[in-house]
Amino acid sequence: MHRHGVGQRATCQAAFVKEGGEGTVVLVLFRPSGHVDHRLARRHVVNEVKRGRLARSDVCDAHPELLRAARGVGQASDVVCPICEDATVRYLTYAFGHRMPAQGKLVETEKELARLDRGSAELQGYTVEACPACGWNHLQRSFAIGRRTARSAP
Repeated sequence: MHRHGVGQRATCQAAFVKEGGEGTVVLVLFRPSGHVDHRLARRHVVNEVKRGRLARSDVCDAHPELLRAARGVGQASDVVCPICEDATVRYLTYAFGHRMPAQGKLVETEKELARLDRGSAELQGYTVEACPACGWNHLQRSFAIGRRTARSAP
């Protein structure tokens, strides 16, 4: 899977300073939810292909195993492939983390994802869109799965 513009999950707290009443300064802390949406990166890649700055072969480079999974168990969609415009993309979700296979675990159902999310392991999930027709693939989103004690709001 290509990694054009892949975002990274923020793992630290962020602080914002704002003025309170009577000139006091209030420090506002938050912890990110661990969800990263990659739509802007996708739009950029698609635009670069349409402008001729990226070759179709640079973005239609899905691994054969990803395409097999997309055809077999990928979640169907109504989204037309932005590259070939001949087929609809399919969505696949993978989980990575401690005690998971090195290539990740393909999560085939919402029930399975819910089970992983209730677990004690802290995992990272990735949803990928793939076009079985041309091989387009792009990371759609990444998100935290499982234990949230380290990420819960203060």
